Amino acid sequence: MSVTTIDVDLFRKMVINGAINLKNNHAEVDALNVFPVPDGDTGTNMSMTVTSGVRELENCESSSIIENAKVLSRGALMGARGNSGVILSQFFRGLYVGLKEIKENYLTIEDFMNCLLSGRKIAYKAVMTPVEGTILTVVREAAEKTQEHFSEFKTIDELLEFYYSEAQKTLANTPELLPVLKEAGVVDSGGAGFCKIIEGMVMALKGEILEATDAKEKSESAASTVDTEIKFGYCTEFIVELKKPETFEERELTATLSLLGDSLVVVRDDKVVKVHVHTNRPGRVLEIAQKSGEFITLKIENMRLQHSHLQEGAKAVNEEKAKEVKANEPKKEFALIAVCFGDGIVQTFKELGVDYVIEGGQTMNPSTEAFVSAIKAVNAKNVIIIPNNGNVVMAAKQAASMTRGTKVEVLLAKTIAQGYASLINYNPEASMDENLAAMNEQIKNVKSGEITYSVRDTEINGVKITAGDYMGIADGEIVISVKEEMDALKGLLEKMLTDESEIITFFCGKDVKDEDKALLEDACLAINPDLDVEIIDGKQDIYSYIIAVE
Repeated sequence: MSVTTIDVDLFRKMVINGAINLKNNHAEVDALNVFPVPDGDTGTNMSMTVTSGVRELENCESSSIIENAKVLSRGALMGARGNSGVILSQFFRGLYVGLKEIKENYLTIEDFMNCLLSGRKIAYKAVMTPVEGTILTVVREAAEKTQEHFSEFKTIDELLEFYYSEAQKTLANTPELLPVLKEAGVVDSGGAGFCKIIEGMVMALKGEILEATDAKEKSESAASTVDTEIKFGYCTEFIVELKKPETFEERELTATLSLLGDSLVVVRDDKVVKVHVHTNRPGRVLEIAQKSGEFITLKIENMRLQHSHLQEGAKAVNEEKAKEVKANEPKKEFALIAVCFGDGIVQTFKELGVDYVIEGGQTMNPSTEAFVSAIKAVNAKNVIIIPNNGNVVMAAKQAASMTRGTKVEVLLAKTIAQGYASLINYNPEASMDENLAAMNEQIKNVKSGEITYSVRDTEINGVKITAGDYMGIADGEIVISVKEEMDALKGLLEKMLTDESEIITFFCGKDVKDEDKALLEDACLAINPDLDVEIIDGKQDIYSYIIAVE
């Protein structure tokens, strides 16, 4: 199939197909950044980012390709999760910026090339210190190589196939650019996710429309996932009599609905279509279906979500009500927002003065929209965001840049230990600049440590790691990997503690037994008898111990 122009319908098909291809393969991408800590979620983050954009695209009734690109860009930005998700949202923003230059309501091959170059430019601008060997390199080199060979292409499908091929070549080379990837024996996960999207777009140009599959939410090498927690609570079934059977595209309806749930079945018989889907948004499903015709039969059943999820829903409703109330109240001077995981850690941060906790950080990176909502909810003139994880900083900064009427700053805290220590120096009576200076200074004086387990064999920084080993991580560097958890903990403490250490705080995970907690103080005092030891039930997953040394 030779494609010389891209109109709005084809543009939408390409984006949706790319989103579905990533969704179908997100577990494979997640597994790439589980090296060797089991908290990889790049594929999930990127899939949720592009799916957020697609949902806005499906709501767009405009026939303007520029307007469609605009709502896609906005939706992806608001749903952006994790560093790779934010960068991906900026790639889509770049496509929109490139589209602003077109003269007709379609893209020529020259227009499409400009969009890819614009995507590269805007994605790079989003990162203050770009790191080569990541998704950024894949986006850049693919665009630059395609531009070099531009005169050789007669059709857009030829150009995009070449772009995809170059993206794959760059992806394969990322371990040569980023030593940690080479040591772990993997390619960059963000770049891999991007390639899945482009592959889906290429397939759309060839007329290969994908359907979402019920793929495993995680590969065997990954120990946890966000999507296993997602439940689709409404069994939605209906039959539609088509308005225009001759132009109805069954694959398009299937592709769109696949983004709204699972257990999807779409069957057509002449002038009618029967649909079955499990979803959390039955109203949206019906709205999409009604564009094709009139309902003959309709049934929606609540499949009774687990009690914990009902509680979460009630909590969300209460939070929305709280926002409405606060919107009518005068703004307070200061508020703190923190990203935390683990019931005990969340409670600790609240006790130390945090006004609003966004639960997540490890296997669930909050979206830009989550930060924007939190900023509105606290209703303050000055807001400090404590990210507690390096992978959520970009989304937090994006939200800060989008906020008007409130001064928002993002603290340098990239670990739970750093965030916890910084709160000691928070003074609600001080100015924003004074608080930032004091809190960031405290971060410099804290060491962060974690104990977790490995999910694959590898070697990093000279430390040999075997799947199932317990690892000690000091300030982001794996320093020990052994069979027994307590041996890993003692080895980590020897690396972290010195004669100058004064306070050590343990956040104990869900699976830590009381008898193990009883050993912590003795293990610390054997190294430094003058230490003040604090033990908190963090109740977090993945990391059996999170440690702060001051």
